Amino acid sequence: MIQTGLRPTPLPLLQSDFEAFSRALMDSFREYGFAVVSEHGLPDAVTQDAIAAATAFFALPEADKRRFHIPGQGGARGYTPFGIETAKGATRRDLKEFWHVGRELPAGHPLTHYMPPNVWPERPQGFREATLGLYDALDALGSRLLEATAHGLGLPRDWFADKTRLGNSVLRLAHYPPVPADAEGARAAAHEDINVITLLLGAEEAGLEVLTREGRWLPINPEPGSLVVNVGDMLQRLTNHVLPSTTHRVVNPAPERRGFSRFSAPFFLHFEPDFDIRALECCTGPGQPNRYPEPITADDYLQQRLREIGLKREHTPA
Repeated sequence: MIQTGLRPTPLPLLQSDFEAFSRALMDSFREYGFAVVSEHGLPDAVTQDAIAAATAFFALPEADKRRFHIPGQGGARGYTPFGIETAKGATRRDLKEFWHVGRELPAGHPLTHYMPPNVWPERPQGFREATLGLYDALDALGSRLLEATAHGLGLPRDWFADKTRLGNSVLRLAHYPPVPADAEGARAAAHEDINVITLLLGAEEAGLEVLTREGRWLPINPEPGSLVVNVGDMLQRLTNHVLPSTTHRVVNPAPERRGFSRFSAPFFLHFEPDFDIRALECCTGPGQPNRYPEPITADDYLQQRLREIGLKREHTPA
C-alpha cells in the first residue's frame, strides 16, 4: 500500500504490479515529496530488534554514551549528544540525541577515505548485529524504491544501482526525550534532508509534519509498521526540482504525551561519494531551465550541508 497524502491506495510493494507502484510513488513524490508505504517486506523482528537495542543504549548513563562521541567527524559514526544538531537556518538546537551506523567496508577499501569505520558499544549486548541487520534490510529496500523512481522518470530501472551500491548511506537511531512544558526549540526544526531518499521507521508516534505547497503543515500518522519515504536534496537537485525535497519537522508532543520518549530510525540513502550530481536531461528543457548548471560531487555536497547544520565546523577538512 502506498498512502498519498491522506488518501490510501492499496498497493503491495513486493507483489506483481510494478508499473502501478511506480506510478503511485511518483505521483506522491511529485505532489508531496513524501509517500507512506506498507506491505514493504521488512521483517518485523529486524525492526523490533534494532529499536530495542537503540532504546537500551539511550537509557545508559550520559557518560557511558559520550564515550562514543567522535568530535570533528560531523556525527558520521557513533553517538551525537542531545542538543548538537541544528536545522539549516534555525536558531535553536534540536531536542534529540542519535547514533549513526554507516556502511561496513573491508580494511583498505578506497572508499574508507569517505566512510570512517563504525564504532560499537559494549552494551547493550547484540547492538552491532541488530543495527547492521536493519541497515542491510533498509539498504536493499531503498534500492527497490529507487528502481520504481528511475522507471517513473523514464530511466532504466537499474539507473541508480551503480551510483548507490556503495553509497555513503547512514542509519540513524534517534531518541527524542520527554519534553518539559517550558522547552525551547522543537524535537526537529523545519528542514529538508540532504541525501537521495530517506526511509523512516517510527513515524507512527505523532509529531512528523510536512509542509504542503499551500503552506499548510500536514501531519503524517501512518499505520504501525509503515514506512515513510521522502525525497532528499540530492534527488531534488538531480531531477531539477521535478521531485521536491519537502520541508518537514517533528513538533513537540501534546501535553498528555510530553512525558514519553519518541524513537525513530531514518535511513539516509546516499550516492557514492564521487558521483557527480548533475540535472537529468529528462528533467530539463524548454520552460524547465537547469537550476544547477554546475555539477557537484555527492561528497562535496554532503560536507557543505553538514557545515550548514552545525555537525561540522567550517575549518574541518572534508
